[in-house]
Amino acid sequence: MTASEINTRPPLDGVRIVDFTWIVAGPTCTRLLGDLGAEVIRVENEQTLDSIRFGRPHPSGFDPPDSSAMFNWLDRSKRSITVNARHPDGLDLIKRLIRVSDVVVENYSSRILENWGLSFEEQRAENPEIIYVSLSGFGHSGPQRDYSTWGPTAQALSGLTAMSGLPEAPEPAGWGYSYLDHMAGFTAAAAITAALRHRRDTGQGQWIDLSQVETGMALTAPATLDYTVNGRRYRETGNPPGNRSVWPQAAPHNTYPTAGDDNWIMITCTSDAEWETFCNASDHPHWRTDNRFATLPARLRHQDELDEQIGSWTAGQDGRALMQRLQSADVPAGVVQNGVDLVVRDPQMKSRDWTVIRDHPVIGEHLTDGLQIRFSRTPAHRDLPGPPLGEANQYVFSDLLGLSDEHIAELQVNGAMG
Repeated sequence: MTASEINTRPPLDGVRIVDFTWIVAGPTCTRLLGDLGAEVIRVENEQTLDSIRFGRPHPSGFDPPDSSAMFNWLDRSKRSITVNARHPDGLDLIKRLIRVSDVVVENYSSRILENWGLSFEEQRAENPEIIYVSLSGFGHSGPQRDYSTWGPTAQALSGLTAMSGLPEAPEPAGWGYSYLDHMAGFTAAAAITAALRHRRDTGQGQWIDLSQVETGMALTAPATLDYTVNGRRYRETGNPPGNRSVWPQAAPHNTYPTAGDDNWIMITCTSDAEWETFCNASDHPHWRTDNRFATLPARLRHQDELDEQIGSWTAGQDGRALMQRLQSADVPAGVVQNGVDLVVRDPQMKSRDWTVIRDHPVIGEHLTDGLQIRFSRTPAHRDLPGPPLGEANQYVFSDLLGLSDEHIAELQVNGAMG
């Protein structure tokens, strides 16, 4: 590919987004769009700051609201302005900004923007081509539209929590750190790109009403279909599957200890052919002739004994060397990595430049993850740290909206730019 075939502008360059998001789901959406080149203007209020601005960790000696590592991760590639939407002049500033923007994104409860005077119809009155994205827990219709959710509660309602957990602990368990928040954020980002394409073709904006609970339900489709067609429940035994596979059935299919403190490797064999390859690679060919393990049905009946024997073999071995050994024999295996592994030890991530160094005006240089998407013709993207509170006030109010310095000073005094 020649240099002339490379577009040096990011894919979403020229798209302006008014960002009312907070916590995780909404910021995940606008972070990805910002990475892809959109100008994301985060609207904040000093009196009711996003709690993530106070989220740990903070570098030693620094205090929020600008030093939170979590905020800088979730809200990179964005700008920040401070506006009080409940002040008439503040609401007027927001409406002016909507007039010169393409997208409005929020993930508040269903009636918040309506109460501010920023319903979809009121936004359209300012900008007929605006794309408005509501990312609430239940959506803006139905009897539960006013219910509130948190990432884990939305996950529970979606059906995902019932599908997780360990066999020895029959109570359901979550999927770790706010998984459904990220699922909803990525779904919203995809919806926005589709709406931008529709507007390019028709000149029409639209309202995207997205339910966080429903984004999780998309992952329960096989279990739902199995029940509606076959009458089978996902957990027929009454216990969750843990690390084992319900369908397709596989054995071994578990994590096994390796050398060191809390180090593990995941090994999977979905067929007798993979099992035979694994036995040869592990120097345990006799496992193939053991009646308990010779066939997949037999291994499924004796998974406890199988896991015990494999765990005894993996314990004490270097996990990365073992992974390479098994992968070289075409056995699916992967070490269970933590944050340190991803940043320091993983050669694959290093080769793909997964981490980047950013320079933040408050906390200085820091290593963090970059954009995970690789474009062959539009590789350029934004790579900015999270914004200090209100850093773009002058740019937005003066350069974009054309307010005089005297007017801006007046708005600061009367509380409109709170």
